[in-house]
Amino acid sequence: MSRSRWVVALTLAAVPLTAVWLAGQSAPSPKPRAAHTVSRTPDGHPDLQGYWTNDSYTPLERPAELAGKTHFTPQEAAAFVRARLDRLENQSRTDVHYDDAIWQKENYDKDAFLRTSLVSDPPTGTLPPLTEEAKRRQAAEAARRQGRGPADSAQDRSPGERCITWGNVGPPMLPPTYNANFQIMQTADYVMIRHEMVHDVRLIPLDGRPHATVGMRYLNGDARGRWEGDTLVVDTTNFTSRTPFRGSPQNTRQDIQSSDRLHVIERFTRVDADTIRYTFTVEDPATWVAPWSGEVPIRRFEGPIYEYACHEGNYGLPNILSAARVAEREAGSR
Repeated sequence: MSRSRWVVALTLAAVPLTAVWLAGQSAPSPKPRAAHTVSRTPDGHPDLQGYWTNDSYTPLERPAELAGKTHFTPQEAAAFVRARLDRLENQSRTDVHYDDAIWQKENYDKDAFLRTSLVSDPPTGTLPPLTEEAKRRQAAEAARRQGRGPADSAQDRSPGERCITWGNVGPPMLPPTYNANFQIMQTADYVMIRHEMVHDVRLIPLDGRPHATVGMRYLNGDARGRWEGDTLVVDTTNFTSRTPFRGSPQNTRQDIQSSDRLHVIERFTRVDADTIRYTFTVEDPATWVAPWSGEVPIRRFEGPIYEYACHEGNYGLPNILSAARVAEREAGSR
């Protein structure tokens, strides 16, 4: 089957807009949104339950070449999609890895999101500048790693490689490179979000209980939910200083590390049978000079989601470390 017959959607990855238009391909046209009656749970609130994905090529921050441009036109989006898929399909045959085009069908069905960045505020579509305190933290971390190799110990590798967390759970919930799927389950007292990637689960109480005391800290924060009309609002505090906020995998500023003063407010609004509007605001006065906000599309897909068999003890991490030792020995023998 020709690749062009796969269903493809908008890709907002940071590549130039000079991609060649695919001959004979017509530009997508927006579909009118049909009237939708929100389904409700027995307690009267919108029913958010089901299988969902936030899979998207949209980068966290707007690429420099798109400065001042908040949205794509349908024609630009179609050319962007084709350029991204061409790059994926033309990978070297010797470059085989876990997100290879050979088995990553989901790369052909990304969300049709017209934004050029997930960041919606500030209007530049980029994160606010770092505070002086955050810059000092970065410098201290760089000094700590001075003279160390990239794999001297397990602690030198990312939480994702160590199968602790990928960071997609958030909050904010940002799309990972693959397996961007999750299930929402809901009762009158709780909302549970079960993620496919690294099998993380968020349990959000709705019963009005206060946040945990200041001394209690959690890698993904302490979440409390409430309903404001038909919108679920989730307020999360009590993060650790080791929370792995790095932005989305497409973000080029991978060295960003939030502090234990991180505070995130998320809003989930059921738009129609297949769509949840997800917006968020991030505040961390020890990291950014101002709060910032964003929006990520969430759409329904046919479940189920599957076990992500990754744990801190998997074969990948020992292999990474042992390969580094082999490279060091080879370098020392030259």
